[in-house]
Amino acid sequence: MLPGMAGKPRVAIVGAGNLGSALALSLQRAGYVVEAVIAHSRGASLKRAQTLAKQVGARAATDLSDVRADLIWFCVPDAEIARAARLLAGKLSGKAQWKGRVALHSSGALTSDELAVLRSLGAAVASVHPLMTFVRGSRPSLAGVPFAVEGDAAAVRLARRVVENVGGHAYSIRQKDKAAYHAWGTFASPLFTALLATTEQVAVLAGVSRKAARRRMIPILQQTLANYAALGAAGGFSGPIVRGDVDTVKRHLHVLRGAPVVREVYVALAGSALRYLPAKSKAGLERALRSPSSGQPGRSPRRSRATKG
Repeated sequence: MLPGMAGKPRVAIVGAGNLGSALALSLQRAGYVVEAVIAHSRGASLKRAQTLAKQVGARAATDLSDVRADLIWFCVPDAEIARAARLLAGKLSGKAQWKGRVALHSSGALTSDELAVLRSLGAAVASVHPLMTFVRGSRPSLAGVPFAVEGDAAAVRLARRVVENVGGHAYSIRQKDKAAYHAWGTFASPLFTALLATTEQVAVLAGVSRKAARRRMIPILQQTLANYAALGAAGGFSGPIVRGDVDTVKRHLHVLRGAPVVREVYVALAGSALRYLPAKSKAGLERALRSPSSGQPGRSPRRSRATKG
């Protein structure tokens, strides 16, 4: 532990977006003093910082002047991390200003080296990424959330303690694994949301509005996640592919001809299911998925075209 950090360090949050807001509130609930919320400029950014600062009893600022925080936590978009670090380094330059401080950022894809300029001034730096989704209008708890951590030893030690205090679970990640780690997280949430949006389009083909579809899908989605949590992917897999029902899959492909993007998603996911999950009649299912035609069940693609002609 760095000198002066035997207790809970004072924290400055850089960025008042969805992640920064959730983090600041979680830190406050865990007994940390959030001293300042730093905005990158005046205007809308500063207004957001002022709103968040009021909620956690901090003050809003545009630099670190007169900020005594031991821990500086960057919660800005990936492309802005290095730039924000350089700006703050320029406004608070000199090794005497940074030595003994810890700087963290929460990018899932980028490493702690984004904060190299602060490391060169004497700060210990690390990347600390929560595997959680943060969107406007939602402030999820960090309790039970896994955090991937890498960086300087002193910064990692402090980050692990902070993560534990807010109820999360920290684990180590290698720098070379961060891009794959972030791709995993993207599949787990943003691309899963994209799948749900695609699913709504299929509901429209069935005469159901997107709003009604979202409401009606919730029970099956909840049970699917419960099955996955309890039984794993293979044990929670159901439907025509696991049964080897080639005719049903052909019916799906036929009806999806009018929605080519949706059909492509179906074919890709069905192909993934055949590769990674249990399925009967794999050869027949693979032929159906490869066929450029969406032939009717029980008919060959050539016969279907002849009938139509």
